[in-house]
Amino acid sequence: MAREELTRLTGNGNGNGGPCGQGDCPHVYRSASGSIIVQGDLSEAFIPPAGEGLVEIPESVLREAVRALGW
Repeated sequence: MAREELTRLTGNGNGNGGPCGQGDCPHVYRSASGSIIVQGDLSEAFIPPAGEGLVEIPESVLREAVRALGW
């Protein structure tokens, strides 16, 4: 899936854009199927199962995504 196929929920005028403003990190996206895609710094909090990964995003970015979704 290409980034262009996703709806960006943060940094697109629905809030302050988080710590990177309009830059490339971190962001929350929504896919056409409605799933949530998160982009952020890799975390080493624990080792996830095969095929999974951990990312860290600031609370402000998550709050912005929730506002964009109207939750």
